[in-house]
Amino acid sequence: MKISRPTEHEYNVNSYQNRYIQAVTGDDALKTLSENILIVDNFFKNIPEEKLHFRYAEGKWTPLEMLGHIIDTEKILLYRALSVARGEKESLLGFDEDNYVKATNFDKKSLRSLLLQFKAQRKSTVLFFKSLGKRELGRMGKANQLPTNARVLAWFIAGHELHHLNILKERYL
Repeated sequence: MKISRPTEHEYNVNSYQNRYIQAVTGDDALKTLSENILIVDNFFKNIPEEKLHFRYAEGKWTPLEMLGHIIDTEKILLYRALSVARGEKESLLGFDEDNYVKATNFDKKSLRSLLLQFKAQRKSTVLFFKSLGKRELGRMGKANQLPTNARVLAWFIAGHELHHLNILKERYL
């Protein structure tokens, strides 16, 4: 199964969604999601221990907090994908990622425990998207008052983590 790139009719290309979708290369989000399990795992395992708690500026997240944010966001986006695939008519609520990170203790968790959570979540994400048919992938819904569907959200998940890996490379390492 392949999850092809969404068209401009499936989401608002002028929204924040677009930067994440455009961050993904290739033509199959499912393949990217599957391959990125090892990429993310290896990336974080290669961050020097002393950098795991580093903040490049006041109020910025540490790499551990960023990994926790990636996990939380994937859970939320997967819920959105489930909801729209099943025909939810109400616009799904947004969330304040800064408040979510502040409300946790990701920075006190071990890298190992966060990576275990990430890998378990990603395997669940991949299995869910593999279970969807063409109609479910394309069924339109709304999140944050923006049009979306499960295909868009698969690409969003893949691009979101790539966005954060790039930030880590540029500002932390």
